[in-house]
Amino acid sequence: MLITTGNDLPGYQVTEVLGEVFGLTVRSRNLGSQIGASFKALVGGELKGMTKMLADGRVHATERLVEEAEAKGADAVVAFRFDTSELGSTWTEICAYGTAVRARRQ
Repeated sequence: MLITTGNDLPGYQVTEVLGEVFGLTVRSRNLGSQIGASFKALVGGELKGMTKMLADGRVHATERLVEEAEAKGADAVVAFRFDTSELGSTWTEICAYGTAVRARRQ
């Protein structure tokens, strides 16, 4: 599956637009990471547990997006993006989205 943040695929011609596709996951922070984040906020620095949670969430959201694109018969996704938002004080939503297309090499 070709995935690009661009609106086109250099070297390929988009032959069909199949529509928007999404991959969504909601992650909950565990109590340990919340306590660690509170202490880290006092001294500053990277919240490594939170960074790992978000990175893992992006991978999972991308996998779900690819599954949806493949189900539509796509072989590429253009205009790929991520969006994140907080749901309450302990949940983070991670959404991967883009446009599923069929493309052929020129």
